[in-house]
Amino acid sequence: MSIWRVILSVLFPPLAVYDRGCGSILIVLILTLLGWVPGVIAALIILNNPKS
Repeated sequence: MSIWRVILSVLFPPLAVYDRGCGSILIVLILTLLGWVPGVIAALIILNNPKS
């Protein structure tokens, strides 16, 4: 996980997980709309997991 991805996940979480698939983007987008902090946490968790 690069520092740019971390910064991007803090500023706009759905954009940070764009390469992880549509499902990840939707989950992070919904959580970001419900509250900024859950979206950031979800984006950081998704980015911390290795690619499948």
